[in-house]
Amino acid sequence: MHDGGCTCGKVRYRLTDDPIVVHCCHCRWCQRETGASFALNAVIEADRVELLQGEPECIDTPSESGRGQPIFRCPECKVALWSHYGAVKDKADFIRVGTLDDPDSCPPDVHIFTRSKQPWVVIPEGVEAYPVFYSGEDVIRIYGEDGARRWRALKDG
Repeated sequence: MHDGGCTCGKVRYRLTDDPIVVHCCHCRWCQRETGASFALNAVIEADRVELLQGEPECIDTPSESGRGQPIFRCPECKVALWSHYGAVKDKADFIRVGTLDDPDSCPPDVHIFTRSKQPWVVIPEGVEAYPVFYSGEDVIRIYGEDGARRWRALKDG
């Protein structure tokens, strides 16, 4: 299990399973939104995220797609804890790895949107990396069999 929370401690959560996949996104939108060189998100089924304390507030923010993006933040310190994205919407939480008590336990499985990464960011040799996004054919290799099965269940369910 992985526990995490915001800076002030008002909101605490627990992942009751390992993430399906950890994305390191280098798109300009994530750079702008986080104020950093990339966003690191651990993707996990929403029903496998247990609130231990507090209740995050949902802030709907604009997104590059035009559909918007809900970001769940601590109502006190405003730290972003997770978001919902794309096809699976609220069925999966994209946990901000930096809010985990042990963020080292969730290194990236894949780097995406590397075409817009900061030029000084060096992606290690042999790591899964894609100029934009990977294809469905890459999912099993990146996620593993169990992760791919869990992701399909979210998309199909």
